[in-house]
Amino acid sequence: MIGAILLALAPIALLIAFGHAMRRLRFLPDAFWPQAERLSYYVLLPALFIHALAMADLRGLPVAELALTLIAAIVAVSALLVLAKPWLGYSDAAFTSVFQGGIRFNNYVGLSAAGSMLGASALPLAAVANAAIVPTVNVLCVLVFARWGSAQPTLRGILRGLALNPLLMSCVLGIAIQLSGLGLPPGVEGCLKALGQASLPIGLLCVGAALDWGALGRGLKPALVASAVKFVLMPLATYAALKGFGLGGPAATLAILFQALPTASSSYVMARQLGGDAPLMAGICALQTVVAAVAVPLALILLAPG
Repeated sequence: MIGAILLALAPIALLIAFGHAMRRLRFLPDAFWPQAERLSYYVLLPALFIHALAMADLRGLPVAELALTLIAAIVAVSALLVLAKPWLGYSDAAFTSVFQGGIRFNNYVGLSAAGSMLGASALPLAAVANAAIVPTVNVLCVLVFARWGSAQPTLRGILRGLALNPLLMSCVLGIAIQLSGLGLPPGVEGCLKALGQASLPIGLLCVGAALDWGALGRGLKPALVASAVKFVLMPLATYAALKGFGLGGPAATLAILFQALPTASSSYVMARQLGGDAPLMAGICALQTVVAAVAVPLALILLAPG
């Protein structure tokens, strides 16, 4: 199993390393990468979610069990983090970054790894997982920023931010199309499929380009705390939840995989916009991306069903 996991993760690691090398070597101008991230976040990844959810054959899949497992684990870990805040001793801004680092996940890496490990069955399961995780994580993070971020958004601002989140909205649209039974028109279906296929390699190249080694030396202790929550506490909570909801097979493996992923680089954007500790968030992203090379296989080996 170890060899299969490492083989599945190898292309992901290589794409991340390739993106980092291109950024370091100035193969493309620095202005390219923010635009590529914007393209991935607002166009390519939403296209992937809409296509996957709208066209997926969900018959026979444990949709409810998978969604409940993921949501229960995220809510439980989030509650523990909030309860532990007085004992952590971090500033309010720093806590928002630790919170994001503990519960957010990298869609690009997860979708690529799921496809490599589970094959054709991965995309419908991954679409269900994203439909459960993305709204839950975004709502919880926005609420934490509303309480402890310096921007202090209003209720109207919170609702507007959720309504304009492209990943959340693409999941809602994909689910609506799936429930309607209408499917996607042939021309639209092909267009969304092509855009979605482009999201994974471009997204992973952007992850590599965004690696900030200098940020690793700043705020190391809270970054380590966030990483311990992400790579130890979250997978353990997910394992307990999947046992409680009776989830097994490939869906259980995917649940462990998604909950052991490093935090998304989009967390840095949220930290800047809502008054968090953006430099600390950058350090957490960089550290977790590196640690994930060991932490993700370990979580799958120890906790995923054989």
